[in-house]
Amino acid sequence: MRLSLISLALIAFLVISSVLVAQGAFPRMTAVEPDTGKAGDVLNVAGENLGKETVAQVFLTDGKTDTKVEITEQAATSIKIKVPASLKTGRFSLMVLTTEKQPKLIEQPVKVNIE
Repeated sequence: MRLSLISLALIAFLVISSVLVAQGAFPRMTAVEPDTGKAGDVLNVAGENLGKETVAQVFLTDGKTDTKVEITEQAATSIKIKVPASLKTGRFSLMVLTTEKQPKLIEQPVKVNIE
């Protein structure tokens, strides 16, 4: 009985560990400068795990419409994005598409105002 509980705990630990390793490092945006922009502006986004190996695309979203933005520079701790001319004015969240085998759209806790 005792041996089976220890075995069960060990199996549970191994399963949880393998799931966490398989998930890898998720991209996380922490700030955008400037926090207000207009069409054609380049915005600097800071964070972690933002390199090409984790982030495939960046979008601005108002919760209804997702607009893909051009990435002009990309590194592990920063991404520069260009505001598209077609984007309407308003307050938008940043969202990333991951590069995983099953890509995920992840809305970030960073907002930008477009004039």
